[in-house]
Amino acid sequence: MNLLGVHALVWAGDWTEPSARFAIESTREVGFDLIELALLDPAATDVAMTKRLLADNGLAVTCSLGLDQDTDVSSEDPTVVARGRDRLAAALEVAHGIGATHLCGVLYSALRKYSQPASPRSRENSRAAMAWLAEQTSAAGVTLALEVVNRYETNIANTAAEMLAYIDESGADIALHLDSYHMNIEENGLVEPVQQAGPRLGYLHIGESHRGYLGTGNVDFRSLFAAVRDSGYAGPVTFESFSSAVVHPSLSNVLGVWRNLWEDSRDLAAHAHAFMAEGLAPR
Repeated sequence: MNLLGVHALVWAGDWTEPSARFAIESTREVGFDLIELALLDPAATDVAMTKRLLADNGLAVTCSLGLDQDTDVSSEDPTVVARGRDRLAAALEVAHGIGATHLCGVLYSALRKYSQPASPRSRENSRAAMAWLAEQTSAAGVTLALEVVNRYETNIANTAAEMLAYIDESGADIALHLDSYHMNIEENGLVEPVQQAGPRLGYLHIGESHRGYLGTGNVDFRSLFAAVRDSGYAGPVTFESFSSAVVHPSLSNVLGVWRNLWEDSRDLAAHAHAFMAEGLAPR
């Protein structure tokens, strides 16, 4: 059975101790196995506090992040690339410190809309950074998985096939991170990317087309869940949803979270847990 997880931003927009306690305890109470913590500012994460709360509640944890323009490892500016590597190293240090099993997300470029295709130099800088990061995560015992996102959030790779080719070019042992929200925008369907990934699938985000309640948008979850079951994928499956009811000071703006798609985090999360558990149950 897959470990079922929920993104921390379903519960709280910051990571102070009261917010972390609420997010972690709520995740456990709803029935999830793990919580995904966004490490956009690794220095702001209290490692000891987070590790203690996770242990107290018996939860597994994964970590994700997206780089910004000042830390973009796909930049042609070596100073920006160096800052990006420092940010990734800091995120890995936190992830390892709190016992995270995975480090995933948009680690290979900035999480933003680019005005032109990536240049050969940009792609090479990005690939080199990911090969370097793969060495660091391997030494730390953390699985590295690169998330495939849509054309409005990166210019490096927007489909599973493109990301697999990019990983091959890096020459590193890196897993694929798929997300139903982005797959619904860019792929021919939701079955093909799972089949293309095969055993290289290392992380899966479940999100609706409008990022709200599962089953109320146009994502074909029936086909996706069947493909995941058939593939034998046994890794984490994490629910990701955003609403203006919970605001992160930077990520909410980057992702364009303007609408109030939900207000009751617990009801949303409980619905998602039941939806995912039923969809992934063996047939």
